Amino acid sequence: MKLEDLKTFEDACKVERLDPKKVVPDFSAFPKKDQKAMIAHAKLVIIVRAANRIANNGKQWKPDWNNEKWDKYYPWFYMGGSSGFRFDDYGLWVTSSNVGSLLCFISREVAEHVGRQFTLLYKDYFVM
Repeated sequence: MKLEDLKTFEDACKVERLDPKKVVPDFSAFPKKDQKAMIAHAKLVIIVRAANRIANNGKQWKPDWNNEKWDKYYPWFYMGGSSGFRFDDYGLWVTSSNVGSLLCFISREVAEHVGRQFTLLYKDYFVM
């Protein structure tokens, strides 16, 4: 699969060899107002992992937060105004933190693709 073919959560599950009907946990025990964001986060973790795998020639990519020379990327969104929530750009992380993130990307191109393709899922994750 090519990165541009990654268009749905189900596509990501196929890359990661997961059953999309079984992989998202049951969040019904949590407050109703939080469930949408929790489901979106669970899906985004899988989508990000799949996108990075595709970009890394089929191998899992895990950011090395101890390597200051190794860039990490994430999509950047604009919230507010007349256009509401939308993909705006990408960001670049350079850090020496020992704390990782499940939602960062191997390259600018991957961050841009996922940010644009999955904007509504990110909106569910960020906006309550």
